[in-house]
Amino acid sequence: MLSDSNPSSTPKNVPWNKGRLTGQKRPLKPKDVWAIRVRLQLEHCKRDLALFNLAIDSKLRGCDLVRLQVDICVGGQVRDRTTVIQRKTGRPVRFEITEPTRASIRDWLPNVDTRHGRYLFPSRFRAQPHLSTRQYARIVHTWVASAGLDSSAYGTHSMRRTKAAQIYKKAGNLRAVQLLLGHTKLESTVRYLGIEVEDALSISEQVEL
Repeated sequence: MLSDSNPSSTPKNVPWNKGRLTGQKRPLKPKDVWAIRVRLQLEHCKRDLALFNLAIDSKLRGCDLVRLQVDICVGGQVRDRTTVIQRKTGRPVRFEITEPTRASIRDWLPNVDTRHGRYLFPSRFRAQPHLSTRQYARIVHTWVASAGLDSSAYGTHSMRRTKAAQIYKKAGNLRAVQLLLGHTKLESTVRYLGIEVEDALSISEQVEL
């Protein structure tokens, strides 16, 4: 009797990304940001609103975002700017905290349990002191889906790229975006934003000498 486990009948070397969208994750558009923000406000999701707003403002990688601590607040007031040492590069990066973000952090702070650490977004699992990057990724997908978007086209880097993409679109200043993202090389910023030759030419055409 032939076995069903005949190796020749099973496909070999199936790509890990078969059936998945790959490549850079899209940044959110301003209308998508507001759609998600309003929904979180209406549903009184204080933690998610603070996390979402900080993700957009900070432009941090997920691994740095989930490790933010309550020391971004001093004397009951949330700082309007702060500095984080990036885990990937070991280099400091500064970012702004806008008033709407500060307000959402203030609303969330009374709910933060600091008995197991001083993380701004503690994990609900006792084995973890703070929200994990995997948990954060799942939360991002729920945000995106709530805005009626295809969640497979977006990810945690969508949050990091959103404000950076808008800054570049409005100002065309790559150096500024490089500093805000904490990139060591300008080429990394170019690749990260997905800048094409046409984009560069459009900027160049706006400059008259």
